[in-house]
This record gives sequence, C-alpha cells and structure tokens, in this order.
Amino acid sequence: MGIFTEEQARAILNKCVALSKADECTAQLSGSIDGNIRFALNNISTSGIVSNTDLEVQVAFGKRVGTATINAFDDASLERVVRRAEDLARLAPENPEFVPAVGKQVYKATPTFSQSTADITPDYRARVAGDSIAACKAQKLIAAGFLQDGQSFVAFANSRGNFGYQRASGVDYTCTVRSEDGRGSGWVGRNVQDVATFAPATDIRTAARKAAGSVDARALEPGKYTVILEPAAAAGLIGFMFNFFGAREADEGRSFLSKKGGGNKIGEQVFDPRVNFYADPNHPDAPAMPWDGNGLPRTRLQIVRDGKIANLDYSRYWAQKQGKPATAEPGNIIMEGGTKSTADLVRGTQKGILVTRTWYIRMVDPQTVLLTGLTRDGTFYIENGEIKYPLKNFRFNESPVIMLNNIDELGKPVRVKADEGDTIMMLPPMRLRDFTFTSLSDAV
Repeated sequence: MGIFTEEQARAILNKCVALSKADECTAQLSGSIDGNIRFALNNISTSGIVSNTDLEVQVAFGKRVGTATINAFDDASLERVVRRAEDLARLAPENPEFVPAVGKQVYKATPTFSQSTADITPDYRARVAGDSIAACKAQKLIAAGFLQDGQSFVAFANSRGNFGYQRASGVDYTCTVRSEDGRGSGWVGRNVQDVATFAPATDIRTAARKAAGSVDARALEPGKYTVILEPAAAAGLIGFMFNFFGAREADEGRSFLSKKGGGNKIGEQVFDPRVNFYADPNHPDAPAMPWDGNGLPRTRLQIVRDGKIANLDYSRYWAQKQGKPATAEPGNIIMEGGTKSTADLVRGTQKGILVTRTWYIRMVDPQTVLLTGLTRDGTFYIENGEIKYPLKNFRFNESPVIMLNNIDELGKPVRVKADEGDTIMMLPPMRLRDFTFTSLSDAV
C-alpha cells in the first residue's frame, strides 16, 4: 500500500459510491510513503520509512451526516465502511449548515509531483545527515536536524459524478547548530517540492556561520527597532494572519477585517500599497493541489492588491447565505517582493536588527492580530550595512497588520513553510520600521 494509481483509486471509490444507499456519498482515498532521518549531538539517531493508505467515506441523509474510515480495501471492507458511515448518519443530529457535495468539476493538473523526490533512497538521507554533521564537526560545532521526504496521492469521487486524482511530493529539512559551550545557535530550514533544487551543503554553512557568530551575544534595550525579518522569521507571523481571512469571521465582527458598523473590508486599504498577496495552484515554485477540501477547483486568486483587500474566503455555506460566489480555500500564499537577497537588505541598513527565526508565537488580540513570540537561533545587530555583533534574543509584541504598514523594503520571495501548519508560502525578506521588542530572553 501507499501509492495507488488513478485506475486503482477510481475502482475502489466507484465501488463505495455504488454501495451507498444514502442521499449522497463522497469517498476519499489518500496514501503516502514518507522517509525520514534524524540526527543530534553530531550522530544519526533514527531513520525510517512509513507507508499508509486510508479511505474515508462520508454520507448524508438529508442534513444528517456520517463519516467512517478504514484502511482495508477488499469488497467486504468497503461494504463495512459504507454501512458504518450510514449508521452514524442516521444517529446524527441535523446539521443546519449542511451543503450538498459539489457536482462534476473540471480540474487542471498542477505540478505538485517530482519523480526525483519520490526516488529518494535511505542512502541519500544518510548522506545529507552525514554531510551536515561533518561540516559542523570540522568547525567544532554540534548539529541536530531532521530530514523528511515523501510522496503522496489523493483521490475522491462522489455520487454527483465528481472525481479527482493527483500526486504530490515534498522535502523538509531543518538543522539547528550550536557551539560546543551552548552559547551560540544557528538554524536553517528548507522546504522544496523537487529534491533537485535542494542544496543542503549551502544551507548547513549558513546555520554554522550563525552558530559561530552568535556566541557572546550582547543585551540591547527592548524597544522599537528597524528589523530585517528573514522569510522563515516572517512566515510565523504572516501565516498566523491568514487564519483571519475568512469572510464569515469578518462579517460577524470577529476579525481584523471586520468593518465598523457591519460587513467586511473588501476594497479597503489595510496594508502598505506595496503589499500584494495571491494564491495560485500553478505557481512554479510553490504548486498546490488543484482543488480544496470541498472539491472546489482552485484558480489564481488575488487576496491583497496594492494593500487593499481584494478577496476573502467564502465557505460554501457562508457564500450561499450571503448571496456570494463560493471560493476555493487557497492552497498556497504568494507575496510579491523585489529582487534583493537578505544580504542585500543588510547592506542597505544603517542601524537595525537581523532576525533569523521567530517561534512560540501566540495570539494576544484577535481584533488586531497582535501576536507575541520570541526570536531564536541567530539575532544580530546591524550598523552601516554590516552585521556588527550578536544580540540576546527578544520577546516581541507585534501585529503583522501593523508590520505590513511599516515596510521599508521587500526582497526576493523564497519558498517557506511556517512551523505550524502545512501551507506553503513564497515570502520575501523584509526590512520593517518600528518593530516592537518588549523584553529580553536568555535562551539562545
């Protein structure tokens, strides 16, 4: 098990739909083969391969819905899972927000799968871990990291004639490098869809340089500073903000996009005019599945244009209630930027702070998206275009909404994934004015 062909998946799903006696039935089959290797204290600690395939069946009698899952695919098992879903539906209360499954759709395949990633071997994983460890040992540094790669497929069919099948692949690599005395720390993270674009040797040099350079960090008084957020540092804040782009939350007054007196802020200036966000399942560097969780086809969708809110996420229920067209949930988030690298932004900074990474981010105020969190694994003071010395880490209290109104300059977007969640983003390094640090942290 693990990966089924389109023909195999279609046969199983069609059987499930045909077996159902409910008013409607949707069956989804998903599977994956994931490999990994973990290393710590300059030694490989674990490695493995996990293969799994699951079938989920959802049925409805009127507005009563039942769902059951199974990972056996013989005829008797298929009959059992369908009947189980139907039994649960009959027992369930009516769902007042139930919306029937979508009818037949046309999906345009997106480039989410790379054979080179699917062909990764245990030897390759061991070589990446070994090279990461060797590069750190040579500088008397200590490496700890995790490499995970995988290939997957998703297929679904429903009783209204809709069907979809798509394969995907991806690689995730993170490495934290510490000095032997534990006083210096550097980090690097990389997420790619095609392993041919992965350059771990370059990445580990970045983490090692930051680890060696962050020893003897100095304390700087908390306050408002010009900062350069690397894309990984920005991802945690911006990813959090996009949890609040639902039209319903805005219309009901529960979001920073709620309009005073009622309604939402579509068409209103919310960010700096240089801020542009969109979603595009066919983006060459960050492709996404061609449909969302409801089976709606994804297309290019402008979310923020020139700082103004262009579109919000209308669920099928809320769109129906409000008389609006339903929109597919974005599968990625793309932010436009410029052409400069992080190093270029540093060279153009008179005084400021470089932030490698943000973590432990938590909500303070949902109405303004005020967040609190900590810097980590390499925070440095910049003066006259050069990194002068390492800084002790900070706690920050900052809203990405305010942050994106204090833009000084945006660099070239790169592919990143936030620590929490699976959404892939393309984000630029960004130089920002008046970023708020509230206290110091002794952690490295």
